[in-house]
Amino acid sequence: MIAAPALAPVGPNALAALHGRVFETPRPWSAPDFRALLGEPSVFLLTEPQPGSAAEALQPVAPDGFLMGRAIAGEAEILTLAVAPEARRQGLGARLVAAFLAAARARGADSAFLEVAADNEPALALYRAAGFAEAGRRRGYYRTPEGRPIDALVMSRPVG
Repeated sequence: MIAAPALAPVGPNALAALHGRVFETPRPWSAPDFRALLGEPSVFLLTEPQPGSAAEALQPVAPDGFLMGRAIAGEAEILTLAVAPEARRQGLGARLVAAFLAAARARGADSAFLEVAADNEPALALYRAAGFAEAGRRRGYYRTPEGRPIDALVMSRPVG
């Protein structure tokens, strides 16, 4: 049985390393990006290693996945969600999103939102399965490394 994701202190270098493995567009965040966000009181981090993995032995240093969220003034936002390629298709992303909704509710949020690249079909499927629906579109919000624009979809749902 895999434990539910929990709040966990993970260093900015480990977060940036995993983020760099899974993101190209939008650009991966750096350790200073993560360090700055982790310093904000409204930001929280959820992680979960896979049982028996090297990450489990090193936890909280190297999670198999993480979700960084923010809750403020009755709203919660998924800032980023990253799952290592070898840990995908095992329900980790869904557990992290469910834990995010619980953490957001505990922080007094009534609604949740996120932005996702319009061409990221696995993420769109995950968020739709979690009850998020498209609320808007930001045309050309992201750029690939080659400079091609990609729309961002804004998705939202009630937290309760």
